[in-house]
Amino acid sequence: MANTQGISRGQFLAGALALGAAGAPLPSGQAAARPRTADGCHGPRHRGLRRHGVVYTVGEGETPATAWNPRRMRADLRAVRDELHADTVDVTGDGVDRLTATAAEAAELGLHIWLQPTLADVPERDILEHLAETGRFAERLRRQGASVDFSVGCEFWLFVPGIVPGATVLDRVQNLLDGTFDPVRMQRRLDAFTKKAAALGRSVFLGNLSYAAAQDDEVDWNLFDIVGIDYYSYFHQPADYVRELRRYERWGKPVTITEFGTCAYKGAEKTAGMGWNVVDYDKDPQEIKGHLIRSEHTQAAYVVSLLEVFESMDLYGAMAFEFVTPDAPHRADDPRHDLDMASYAITKTVKERPGDPSSPWRWEPKEAFRALARRYARVCS
Repeated sequence: MANTQGISRGQFLAGALALGAAGAPLPSGQAAARPRTADGCHGPRHRGLRRHGVVYTVGEGETPATAWNPRRMRADLRAVRDELHADTVDVTGDGVDRLTATAAEAAELGLHIWLQPTLADVPERDILEHLAETGRFAERLRRQGASVDFSVGCEFWLFVPGIVPGATVLDRVQNLLDGTFDPVRMQRRLDAFTKKAAALGRSVFLGNLSYAAAQDDEVDWNLFDIVGIDYYSYFHQPADYVRELRRYERWGKPVTITEFGTCAYKGAEKTAGMGWNVVDYDKDPQEIKGHLIRSEHTQAAYVVSLLEVFESMDLYGAMAFEFVTPDAPHRADDPRHDLDMASYAITKTVKERPGDPSSPWRWEPKEAFRALARRYARVCS
C-alpha cells in the first residue's frame, strides 16, 4: 500500500521513507521539544500513569472494505487524540508500510507512540525481517524528535510458528487449551526466540525497548527496558489486582500494561482474556454461541476499574485494547450476529448494509470509549 508519488508528506505517511536517508525532518506540526498531550496540555501531570493510551491495529482486514487505509487511519488517530483524549497510541499489526505510515501520522499529531510489529504464521526469518524494518523506522522517528518506544512483538508463543504446535494462531490456541504441547520445550523455544528478537531490536533501535508478554509468561526482562504485560485478570477487590501486578515490579523497571479490556456482554470480564471465544467461526455467516446478553456497561466498568488500579500504582503506561475492530460489526437488530459483543473494541462498527461484506461502515463510541475519555481528559494538571 505504499504511496508511489514523489517525496512528499503523503509519501512519508505511507512509510516510503522508512529505509531512506537518515535525518529527514518530521512533518510540520511535530512538537519535538515539548510534545502536546492529547488534551493540549504542556504542563506537569498528576501522579499516576505516565501514558494513557489505546491499541490501534493495522492490517489487511477480512475484506477490502475493512482493510487499513490512510484516510480512515488519519481520522481515527485524530479521534484518539481529540475525542478519546489519549496521549499514547499502540500501533500494532503487520505490514511495514501500514505500521510506519500510522506511526508517522501519530508523531505528527504529537502522540506518544508504542510501535509493535506482530506478523504471524510465517517463517521466523520473515518475522524477524519485519521486526527489523519496523524498528529502523522507529529509530528514525526517535532521532527526529518523536516520542516513541519500540516493542519487538507480542506473545511470541501465539504468533511465531514452532514454539507451540500448530500452523496458525487458532491452531496454537486450541493446542494450548487441549494441553497438547510440551511446556518445557515451549519455554526453551520461547526464550530462544525472545532473546533473538531483543538482540535484533537493540541493533536497530536505540530508545526504550519492550515486549508484550501474556501475564503468566516467563520472560527474562533483563533483555528489555520496559516490562510489558497483556493483562486480563478479574478480581472482586482492587487490592487483588495490585497484589498480582506487584510481581512485575521486582525487575526494577517501568511496567506498561500493553493490553487491557474485555468484551461487551454480561460476564465477559470473568473470561480472563478469552471473551472473544464465543463466536462460531464455522458458521456462514459467523454467529454468537449461546444466549449472551449485550452489555456495554460491563465493558466500561471493567476498563475503568482496571485503569484506577494502574493509576494508583503509578505504572508507566496502559493501553486499552482496542480502538476499533472492523471485522466484528454490531447488529442491533440481530443479537445472534452481533459480533461486536465478542470484540474488545471501545467503538462499535456499524455497517450501512448489515450482512454485506462490501458495505461502507463507520464506528460509533461505546460506553467504554466515553468512560475512558472522561478519565483520560483528566491527565493534565
